[in-house]
Amino acid sequence: MTGEQDRIEGSTGRALVLHPVVVNGVLARDPIPRLDEAAGLARAIDLEVVHAEAVRTAKVRPSTFLGKGVVERFGDFIEVQEIGLVVIDAALAPIQQRNLERAWNAKVIDRTGLILEIFGARARTHEGRLQVELAALNYQRSRLVRSWTHLERQRGGFGFLGGPGESQLEIDRRLIGQRIARLRRDLDEVKRTRALHRAARRRVPYPVVALVGYTNAGKSTLFNRLTNAKVMARDMLFATLDPTMRSLTLPSGRKVVLSDTVGFISDLPTQLVAAFHATLEEVLEADVIVHVRDIASPDSEGQKLDVEKVLAGLGLEDARLIEALNKMDLLDGDTREALDNRIARETDMVALSALDGAGCDGLLAAIDKRLSENRHVVDLDINLADGAALAWLYRHGEILERRDEGMEAHLVVSLDVADEARFRNQFHIQDV
Repeated sequence: MTGEQDRIEGSTGRALVLHPVVVNGVLARDPIPRLDEAAGLARAIDLEVVHAEAVRTAKVRPSTFLGKGVVERFGDFIEVQEIGLVVIDAALAPIQQRNLERAWNAKVIDRTGLILEIFGARARTHEGRLQVELAALNYQRSRLVRSWTHLERQRGGFGFLGGPGESQLEIDRRLIGQRIARLRRDLDEVKRTRALHRAARRRVPYPVVALVGYTNAGKSTLFNRLTNAKVMARDMLFATLDPTMRSLTLPSGRKVVLSDTVGFISDLPTQLVAAFHATLEEVLEADVIVHVRDIASPDSEGQKLDVEKVLAGLGLEDARLIEALNKMDLLDGDTREALDNRIARETDMVALSALDGAGCDGLLAAIDKRLSENRHVVDLDINLADGAALAWLYRHGEILERRDEGMEAHLVVSLDVADEARFRNQFHIQDV
């Protein structure tokens, strides 16, 4: 087994993935894309998916979530196939998880636990690791009867710190509470530091453009294409967890900061939504948000709704959004023609392929246009001897009118709000 597999206690590396379909519930989405996604999540931590299946159950069973017949049917299969881990693509109660483990004699992990495992394996920055550990501990606190191997390693030798007479469960519960309090303090400090960084950027304020989207929609590939960066971009769920920022020059010559963010996913664990709020604050500060969609996915519309739900929860308005319909190179001719006709009728929508670069110029032009909508027309009096200030205005703004009198140039200039603030700060011009 690999190191990532070792994180899941008791796993042989061979996994069974089950996506429950509750018959009497409301089936809002096709279960097959969701099953494929769950299998992809398992493969993302190098598990060998022996079998994946959408299983129907009449209703959620309080003891095992799945129906009795389903539990019995997979018992022999798990034993014969030497499966060490069963992934249930749903949120399991602790008692349901324990009962399934006893019935199958195998480790059972639910969707939340699986996503946390991936985040734990992928987070690279100090902030990312803090966020993941906080989310994992909040999740683990309700499941203290089982411990994850990677959580034990994070906690180190905490076990011997308990006083005489305390049970291991009480020790774990107390120490987890203490660690959560410490992590929250550390993340508050990170949040303050990020706020200082944002304040510094506002003093030399380049507009910020944030890429958001469902996991594996191609955000990092697009980020690399636009900025010539080398962010890890793979055909893998959650290949990017830590936000990355690079400068980018738009067709007009305007410079912006492009931010690549963590991918969203349906039923994202509430622990992670809360834990990654500091990261998502970068999106809140963005001047333009580019929603990158995998238009070739059979569940593209459902994924769009998942992303919009998260953005709405952050209080973001649609006015800042541009839809980038990625992976158009995977579409057949008829589908692509229908997409082109749709885009002709829609505003703020661009089709592209981040892989081969087709359509990326159109996206940059759309970003430029959106930022131009925030322009101010200002009157400026600039000393003719201040050649640097005049050159800056010609480079970053649109000179609508100029009249030279004596040693002063009287200008009427169209400027971005951010550029106006940057000009005043750099050249100490207050009366704009």
